[in-house]
Amino acid sequence: MRSFRNLIILAFIAGTTSGLVWFGLQYLTVIPLIETAERYETAASHHDEDHSTLMGRNSLTAIATVLTAIGFAAALFGVVSLTGRRLDVKRGAVWGLAAFACIGVAPALGLPPQPPGTAVADLASRQVWWLGTVILTALGLYWIAVSARRPWWISAGVVCLLLPHVIGAPVATGESVVPAFLVRQFEIASLASTGVFWLTLGMVGGFLRKDRGEMSVQATTACNG
Repeated sequence: MRSFRNLIILAFIAGTTSGLVWFGLQYLTVIPLIETAERYETAASHHDEDHSTLMGRNSLTAIATVLTAIGFAAALFGVVSLTGRRLDVKRGAVWGLAAFACIGVAPALGLPPQPPGTAVADLASRQVWWLGTVILTALGLYWIAVSARRPWWISAGVVCLLLPHVIGAPVATGESVVPAFLVRQFEIASLASTGVFWLTLGMVGGFLRKDRGEMSVQATTACNG
């Protein structure tokens, strides 16, 4: 029960910290691109644009981003705890980058982040492909990491990494009203901010876990002394 409580505290602190960093980067880079794309979309649909709810929407985005970050933190550090691996700043950074590869990079190879006004595939198909890609990428990286140079494990891991992309992501339908350069900027900004988030999450969590471990050792030594 104590370990679970510590995990929740760790996820809350690390998730909140990294979530605020994530939203800050989105506010500076991603949100302006979304607003620009929405202007193209509004012009194409011949509707009037409403700016009255912009501040409220940004506030809700900030809350949603932090809550999402806390959820990701709970999942990441829960997996770390299940593996029994030690965690410090360096190891936390590696875990964060691995999570980014699974949740950010791998799905983006087939379904890159898209701003409003672009052609997209069916929602259900995208969700199924995204989830399958995340699971297979995580499994593939895990098998490669623990393979100890065993060819079968490495081969199975590589197959898992390649399989979603061999199958292929759902094909977008419809017409895009947003210029290609804006779509590219949005993809880069979204992935960059997400990558910084995962790296920050892993490092902050590693720092907090390392400090807790050191304090526990010191307390035990003091009691024994």
